[in-house]
Amino acid sequence: MPRHSPSVPVENLALRIEGEPRPEDVETYTKPSKSQKKRDMTALQKLGEELVEYSADRLEKVEMSDDLRRAIDEVRSIRDHEGRRRQMQYIGRLMRDVDIAPIKAAIDAWAGASREEAAALHALERWRERLLEDDDALTAFATEHTAALSPDLLQRLRTAIRMARKERSEAKPPKHYRELFRLIRTAIGDEPPAQAE
Repeated sequence: MPRHSPSVPVENLALRIEGEPRPEDVETYTKPSKSQKKRDMTALQKLGEELVEYSADRLEKVEMSDDLRRAIDEVRSIRDHEGRRRQMQYIGRLMRDVDIAPIKAAIDAWAGASREEAAALHALERWRERLLEDDDALTAFATEHTAALSPDLLQRLRTAIRMARKERSEAKPPKHYRELFRLIRTAIGDEPPAQAE
């Protein structure tokens, strides 16, 4: 059996069905697959679910269509599980036509702010527990926050600490415990001072 000549490309020797396009002539398929479209839709629906969790005041600052805003408002009033699920799917469909970059940026900013707020609240709670547990803690607190502590505020802190300890020992409702938190927050500068009662 004769061998092919080295000058003839091997691909020319392969049998081809007449009219079949050559591999280099075929355009590659660049559209997303059905699975990818489904993943994208699920991601948009989850983003819509996140939006529903935020208050209307926060959502006013986010650029979105009026239809999407109405759909988010409506889903909050739906109590039926199936109805809520369908409304969330509708929100996902509406999200296809929206530029989601500003929405994602707003959610990321809110999440970062929420983490910072939570960390600040934990710091306040640690100070409150420290002040209730240790008599010397008020001196450390006053030294750290000298600029914000007026003599009146310092006296109110002492009174709140004493009354909160008494509440704890007598298992009473935590009125002064909460007041101590507010006073610490005022001294640290997170909140304007409340008027003395």
